[in-house]
Amino acid sequence: MHLVCLDLEGVLLPEFWIAVADATGIPELRRTTRDEPDYDVLMRYRLEILDKHGLTLPAIYDAIRDLEPLPGAVEFTQWLTARSTLIILSDTFSQFAAPLMAKLGNPTLFCHELNVDANGRILDYCLRQQDQKRKAVEAFKSLNFEIIAAGDSYNDLSMIQSADHGIFFRPPQSLIEAYPETPVATTHAELRTRIEAILDA
Repeated sequence: MHLVCLDLEGVLLPEFWIAVADATGIPELRRTTRDEPDYDVLMRYRLEILDKHGLTLPAIYDAIRDLEPLPGAVEFTQWLTARSTLIILSDTFSQFAAPLMAKLGNPTLFCHELNVDANGRILDYCLRQQDQKRKAVEAFKSLNFEIIAAGDSYNDLSMIQSADHGIFFRPPQSLIEAYPETPVATTHAELRTRIEAILDA
């Protein structure tokens, strides 16, 4: 039995932090996992910027709540959930993503949590566990699932490499050059074709 694991931001939804950067006029927040391979370094950097500018969780949610799925993502998700089991493995936070999941038909999401005080100030981030994407794939494989995984960034790499079938979706050129053996899809139609070929094999 197949199980498909997808990243969220950059695959089905726009990058949340880029939307926050654009809404607040703080360009430093445009830095994402496509730019910084070390997730802890990236999050510490983000938390420092939020604290410096006094940005609270409500302000961030105001910046992202009207985001719409990427073009083709809704139809792709509908097709995929009808054909297979879908789990979204994301390094975002439930406080950001949960309100937007209905736009994708509420697929199952595994992600992290934020530590927020009574005034909405983000104090810290709490990982479900280190390298949760890879460990989730390994756990699913131990249950005898054949895993297809797709993502766009450095933080998806261990998930993609641990899967039985890994696919990059619109990755940065640096990832394509570093891992030329990994198939690349640039549209949801192309990603569907690649996944469909595996499911039908």
